[in-house]
Amino acid sequence: AAAPAAAAAAAAPAENAAGGEKDSKKEEKKRAKEEEKRKKEEEKKRREEEQKAAAAAKFQGPSLTQEDFESHAFGDLFIQSCKRTNRTWTPVSDLVKGKKDEQVWVRARVHTSRKQGGKLCFLTLRQDVATVQAVVFGNEMAGFAGALPDESVVDVFAKVACPDVPIASATQSDVELAVEKIYCIGRSQALPLQLADASRPDVEYDKDPTLVRVGQDVRLDNRVIDLRTVANQAIFRIQSGVCTLFREYLLKNSFQEIHTPKLIGGASEGGADVFRVDYFQGDAFLAQSPQLYKQMALMTDMPRVFEIGPIFRSERSFTHRHMTEFTGLDIEMTFKDHYHEVLEVLDGLFNHIFEGLNERYPREIEAVRAQYPFEDLKWKHPCKRLTFKEAIGLLRSKGPAVLKRRLEAAPDEYHKGLISKHLESVQAHEDEEDISTEDEKVLGVIMHEEFGEDFYIIDKFPKDTRPFYTMPDPNDARWTNAYDLFLRGEEITSGAQRIHDPKLLVEKVEAMGIPVSSIQSYVDAFKYGSYPHAGAGIGLERVVMLFMNLNNIRKTSMFPRDPKRLIP
Repeated sequence: AAAPAAAAAAAAPAENAAGGEKDSKKEEKKRAKEEEKRKKEEEKKRREEEQKAAAAAKFQGPSLTQEDFESHAFGDLFIQSCKRTNRTWTPVSDLVKGKKDEQVWVRARVHTSRKQGGKLCFLTLRQDVATVQAVVFGNEMAGFAGALPDESVVDVFAKVACPDVPIASATQSDVELAVEKIYCIGRSQALPLQLADASRPDVEYDKDPTLVRVGQDVRLDNRVIDLRTVANQAIFRIQSGVCTLFREYLLKNSFQEIHTPKLIGGASEGGADVFRVDYFQGDAFLAQSPQLYKQMALMTDMPRVFEIGPIFRSERSFTHRHMTEFTGLDIEMTFKDHYHEVLEVLDGLFNHIFEGLNERYPREIEAVRAQYPFEDLKWKHPCKRLTFKEAIGLLRSKGPAVLKRRLEAAPDEYHKGLISKHLESVQAHEDEEDISTEDEKVLGVIMHEEFGEDFYIIDKFPKDTRPFYTMPDPNDARWTNAYDLFLRGEEITSGAQRIHDPKLLVEKVEAMGIPVSSIQSYVDAFKYGSYPHAGAGIGLERVVMLFMNLNNIRKTSMFPRDPKRLIP
């Protein structure tokens, strides 16, 4: 029996070797097939690119200048400021039925193109938030138009026509352009992302999960392209509108615009959330707010001031509402008897902004809503005003019901645990305990459901939650003459009556461990006769974000800055 066993043992290595050789040959054959497949795919791609290049070359059109383009119906026009052509331009948004049969010049981007046969091409032209269909006839000219890459900039000379059936895919649905001349003045290269993908509403992903979704980082890495979407064009027109309305209201109410330094010698708000920068032989800081300087401006006998400018916060925060640089809308004013005079100005200011946006920017609001659906803001003037203590009382009494609804709808145990924990904290919330971001959101739901208001003021904040320059409450040292303004359950404005007595100010500064020497010029400003005064700092991007109920502040910052992003 020993001999057969020995023979079997001797044969095993040979069989293993044979099996290994067989596997090796299989693997080699598999690699060869994969390599052959790769080469075929590369060859196919190369042929496609050659065909595209050949087609593009066929319909490239002549290279033109401002001196000779008028003698050609189409081509690539290079504008080098050779001369003025005296063309009269028509905005896309002005193309309406009333212009039927008029000949117009339009400069816009090629949003999409669709070739139909050899002699017909349909273009969708886009200019800010407006689009119009253009029809190009003729073998050569249609070929040229059909070969234009999306996002190329074109000059079009066309006759306005009114189609029998409205064009649902264009904002200017009652008209189309019959193109007579078309020139490409800025040819686009291959795009890093497609605008159709970047413009898609979330509801479409629910219908078809296979659609390409453009993530936030990809959008921000390619922000110049991302900002071309109709929704983004609208967002930043609305942002511009907020600044316009802010200035408009304040100038009408005897405010004066000022400009304060952003390089300062000490932390303007106290604390560690400040950017330190080299300043010749010493250090400087980027201003956390214009707070100290706008107060000093009042002491120069400018009774009402405002500023629009950058704010810097060295906060390592990655939330949906924080950035390291944002735009501040600041006001400061003297008052006669009571700091509530300032609250009345703020209430009127926001009423003016909200009314103005709805009246002047309906087209932009609807453009945003088409991609990011939201309910219209609900507010009243004057708005609902309550003390911090009253707000906490509402949170304790009405908040649990809100959280229990969320608990029932929670998708998993993890979220149930978070909501349960929040529910416990809300029920046990102390009167002087600061409110968290989640508390604010619950309170926003309560205000909406109980009072039908999304904009409201909370007054009389606890002393431990406010900066050193905040005036204490005259009747109870636990509280202050400080306030926040909220929109849809999130803070958009913080303000207070400021301490204008230099002795009391020094006491507060020293109590917070801030070197008095670093803000001595600020303290000195109140030594030579001072006015009682108050003010507020408003976050522009937050106002725009919450007016349209967007989910991230980076959507309302043109080139956002946070702890991980400094470019583009």
